[in-house]
Amino acid sequence: MTTEDLKGYRGAAKELLLRENARVWGDVTIATNQGEFKGLILPRSETADDQHIVLKLSTGYNVGLHVSTINKIEEIGYRKAHYKIPEKIFPPDPEKRNVTLLGTGGTIASRLDYRTGAVIPAFSPGELYGAVPELVDICNLKTYKLYGEFSENIGPAHWMGMAQRIAEEITAGADGIVIGHGTDTMHHSAAALTFMVQNTPVPVIIVGSQRSSDRPSSDAALNLINACYAAAYGEIAEVLVCMFGPTSDQYDLLHRGTRVRKMHSSYRSTFRTIGERPMARIAKEEYIPMRTPYRKRGGDASQMKIMPVFDERVSIVYYYPNMKPDIIDSLVDNGYKGIIIAGTGLGHVNKPLYPSLKKAYEAGVHIYMTVQTLWGYVQMFVYDTGRDIMDLGVVPLDNMLPEVAYVKLGWTLGQTQDRDEVKKIMTTPIADEITAREPIDGYLVMQGGLPEVDYYFKSYKR
Repeated sequence: MTTEDLKGYRGAAKELLLRENARVWGDVTIATNQGEFKGLILPRSETADDQHIVLKLSTGYNVGLHVSTINKIEEIGYRKAHYKIPEKIFPPDPEKRNVTLLGTGGTIASRLDYRTGAVIPAFSPGELYGAVPELVDICNLKTYKLYGEFSENIGPAHWMGMAQRIAEEITAGADGIVIGHGTDTMHHSAAALTFMVQNTPVPVIIVGSQRSSDRPSSDAALNLINACYAAAYGEIAEVLVCMFGPTSDQYDLLHRGTRVRKMHSSYRSTFRTIGERPMARIAKEEYIPMRTPYRKRGGDASQMKIMPVFDERVSIVYYYPNMKPDIIDSLVDNGYKGIIIAGTGLGHVNKPLYPSLKKAYEAGVHIYMTVQTLWGYVQMFVYDTGRDIMDLGVVPLDNMLPEVAYVKLGWTLGQTQDRDEVKKIMTTPIADEITAREPIDGYLVMQGGLPEVDYYFKSYKR
């Protein structure tokens, strides 16, 4: 048996496959203490543990079986993968608008190879046409791979590169931009691009998927279809995030880049606009704006403001009871120039931090207060605690989200270190990062078991 036949397996798992004469990409029946499983043995990464055999079931889901529970493996077939998606020529249509798709990593779209069980990534226009044929009815598509990173590895250097490339594509005549992005830090990138790319004449739509295309419940194709439509024909020319609205396959929502946040680790409807309504609803080429005002499509591309700057010496400090002053001291000692505090309640921290906050301010560090509640406003005039903290040089940021404040402070310090100018930029809203008030439906948290929530779910049509 070759190394390829045991790809990624080692230790106890490798020994088991050798003993049972079973191979990666083998179609198998596995008898275990928990019952019988049928599927395809998948390869493993070199860093995976050595205690599990991974199967792709016929449902499209993967399952890991611990070697200690496996009694017998019977190989009944073999379907080695071919990592290439069939391409179709993406037919240009002069009647359709031109969209540029920029990839930052991960799988923008993919197709399940039912012969092998492999998930095959798609990126070129021809591959995307093969994977999501509906795209050809929407726009003329061209693609560029900017990066190949998991979203947790995306940071300021990538944001600046995205901003520059967006400007180039719009100047070259693109009618809309789509950015394929992992969901974990999508809201950080959305905020950064909102500040770095201003007065865009066309929509800039950031899109991803919570569930990969090999799963029956994948949201990848629908999100991509709606994102391309919003980029090509949507009237809101801003940086927007396009992801599922409800958990079912009904519609996507477009969220403004400075008010959106990922709120659930696995739900397809994970992205929520905080403290406001989403910007628009989109489904089956139906585009419905949900709030005004917004920047409308059109205008001169030369009026764009491209400001790809960022000072990385900025941190978020999430306050917790009994926080020690050395947390603040360590940031100052290590040369940080900006601190965003996610405070309790209306914007509070404990008194032992006061001397360190004063020391940080005197050292030239710019310190701003947000609220860890996410909804609501910093109100530091209400209690003596808040007024005392402001006297130390901490500036309240109303209802700016902590992650948005972090991005904006890094972007601001990339332009200037002057304290008054930094404060002016930070407290002057550019794209709804600070709003005058929350609408009555800007705060919605549904708690199960209550009569009004039970009524909602009983009347909700999935």
